[in-house]
Amino acid sequence: MAAREPSTGERQQTTARRRALSGVVVGSAALAAAALLAFSLGAYPVTANDLGLWLWSHLTGAPSTLDRSTELVIGQIRGPRVVMAMIVGSALAAAGASYQGLFRNPLVSPDILGVSSGAALGAVLGIFLSLPMLAIQAMAFAGGLAAVAIVYGITSTLRGRDPVLVLVLAGIVIGTLLGSGVSMLKVLADPYDQLPAITFWLLGSLSAVNRGDLASVAPAFLLGLVPLMALHWRMNVMTLGEEEARSLGVDTTRIRIAAILCATLMTAAVVSIGGIIGWVGLVIPHIARFLVGPSFGRLLPAAVLIGAAFMLLVDTLARTLRPTEIPLGVLTSVIGAPIFIWVLATAKRQWQ
Repeated sequence: MAAREPSTGERQQTTARRRALSGVVVGSAALAAAALLAFSLGAYPVTANDLGLWLWSHLTGAPSTLDRSTELVIGQIRGPRVVMAMIVGSALAAAGASYQGLFRNPLVSPDILGVSSGAALGAVLGIFLSLPMLAIQAMAFAGGLAAVAIVYGITSTLRGRDPVLVLVLAGIVIGTLLGSGVSMLKVLADPYDQLPAITFWLLGSLSAVNRGDLASVAPAFLLGLVPLMALHWRMNVMTLGEEEARSLGVDTTRIRIAAILCATLMTAAVVSIGGIIGWVGLVIPHIARFLVGPSFGRLLPAAVLIGAAFMLLVDTLARTLRPTEIPLGVLTSVIGAPIFIWVLATAKRQWQ
C-alpha cells in the first residue's frame, strides 16, 4: 500500500518547525561565539579554557586552578558586563517584537510609548540633582513606567476611537514632551560637571555595570519575558486585528495591557542601567522574523537570542575599538541602520 502524501498544511507545519529550529540554532551559535569573543578581547584576555575552568569550578565546587587576576576579571569585571549586555539586547529585542506584533506595525520600537523618554528624564533629573547612581537608576526606571502609565491613561479617557492608533499617537506626544524636559535640564545643568555626565548617559554605556545591577535587572527581565512567552498564541491572534481577535474569543484589552506592561517593564529596567540604546528593538525582530517567520511563539525566542548576541558584539566593539569607550547608542545606530536596510532589501515576503 502506497504511503500517504503529506497535505499542504502538514508540509507547511514541517517547514515552520525546521525554520524555528534553524533560527534557534543560528541564534544560539551566534550568542556562544559573541560570548567567547567578548571574554577573549580586552586589556586582560581570557581564553576559552580559562572560562571553562572557571565555570567548572563554580558549578561543581571544585578548587579553582586559575590565578587571582583571571578569577577577578571573569567574576567581577567582564562577567557581569557580558551578562548585562545579553540581558539588555534580549530585553530590547523581545520588547520590540512584542510591540511590532501588538500594534501590527514593522516600524514600532520599544520607545514608541515614551518608555525611553521617561527613563531619560528620570535619569537626567537624578544627575541634575547630584543624586547617587542607585537613585539615578531608580528614577530612570520609575520615569519609564510613569510615561507608559500616562500614555495609557490618555488612551483610556479617549474611548470610542481606535485604541491602537490613539495609544501610538499618545506615546509620540508624551515622548516628545518628555524629550523637551530632558533638553531643558541639559540647558540648566552645570556645563563642566553635570552636562557631560548627562550626555554620556543618554548615549548609552555598560562600563559601570556590577553584580548588584544584575541582581536588580534580571528579575524584572524575567518577570516581563516569561508572561510574553506564555501568551504567544494570543499574541498571534492579536496580529489579525481587533475585530478578528475578539471574534476568536480573545480579550484584546487585557492582552494589550499585559503585553505592554511586560515589554515596558523589560525596557525600563535595562534603560535604567545602560542608558538610551536605539535600533536594537527595531532591527533585531526583523532579523528574527526573516529567519523563523512571524509566529510569535518562534519569533520571541529567536529575537531574544539574536538580540543578546548583537548587543554583546556591539558592547565588545565599544570597549575595544579605541582606548576610550565608544557610546553604545552611537554604535547601534551605525551598525543597525545598514542592517535594517539590508533586511528590507532582501525580504521577499510581506511583513505579515
